[in-house]
Formats: sequence, C-alpha cells, structure tokens
Amino acid sequence: MSWMEHRLLQMLPRASAALRRQLVARVQSVTLDKGQLLLPAGTRWQHLWWVEQGALRLYYLDRQGAEANKNFMLEGQCLWPVTPRLRDEPADFFIAALEPTRVHALAMADAQAVLADEPDWVALQLQALQQLLDEKLWREHLFLQCTPAQRYLALRAARPQWCQRLPLRHQAAWLGITDVSLSRLRKRLGLLDEGKPPAGP
Repeated sequence: MSWMEHRLLQMLPRASAALRRQLVARVQSVTLDKGQLLLPAGTRWQHLWWVEQGALRLYYLDRQGAEANKNFMLEGQCLWPVTPRLRDEPADFFIAALEPTRVHALAMADAQAVLADEPDWVALQLQALQQLLDEKLWREHLFLQCTPAQRYLALRAARPQWCQRLPLRHQAAWLGITDVSLSRLRKRLGLLDEGKPPAGP
C-alpha cells in the first residue's frame, strides 16, 4: 500500500477500495525546494494537500512587508480550503515550503465530485471547521490575555514539535514578537540549555 493509499484509508475508512483508488489516480505529487511557494497570495486555493515529507508555512505580509506566521503543517498533516470563501476568493496569505517538502495534491473539484455523498468526507469537513474555530479562539486568547512568556509556554505545551523543529524566528513571528525577544525570553525561562531549534530563513 502506498503512502497516499494509507492516508486515504485513515481519513476515509468507510469508503470503498475502488473509490480510494479513484482518488489516488487523481492525486499529483509536488516537490518543493526550501522557500518555494505552494500558494502565492492573490491566487485561489483550489487543492487539498497532504504533507508526506517536510514542512509548510502559512504566513501574511503586512503593509511594511513584515511576515506574520499563520500556521505550520508538518508530515502527515492535511490542509484544504474548508470554507467557500477560502476556495472562491483570492488568498490573502502565502503557503511556502519551510524546508525541502513533498506534498500530494488533489483538486478540490475532484474531491467534492467523488466524495460528495461519502459520510467520512462530511465528518472530516465538520471536524476541520471545528479545529479551525478552536485554533482561532485559542490564538485570540493567547494574544488578548497572555504575556509573551505565557504565549510561548502555551505554544511549547500545545505544539512541542514546532518548538523542537522550527527556526526561532518563525516561532517568534507566530508569537507576535521578535526573534531577539524570544531568545531573551528563553534565557529568562532557563530554556537555552535544552538545545536550540535549527537556524534558517
């Protein structure tokens, strides 16, 4: 069983093998270099993507050109435009490879056509919307009610893989602080001895 077939079996356990094979036949593999864009801002998000290897970064650019990280996707994770607005309007953020990355892409039109009547697909969409709302509420709480130190400790607890793997400047951009401030914060919390995440753009 291929990696893609295994992922589809996990996501759609009640779907027939024939249907999963139909989806696999429509999936295209995409290999990205570090920093390469998967979705430029201003274009429509029309695909469902599975990350087989590497990491993706979702980020905004403000009016001064400064980056603000929205989210990160690591191996095994899946992302797609779960709302009509995300599918139908140009994206106002970028998706890029944080490191050499391999993803598998399925056009949303194909997914919706093949899976429209599948109960697992309906459940997945509901789950994705719930996760999106939970993530939004959690981040609002962190930014409105927590200090930078509290935000960082909450991030370490909720996303330990990010803190172990992502360069500090990207963690800092997600936290809404500078990488210098994050380094000082880590020192104050006595966390420098545990090892530094990889450096890099």
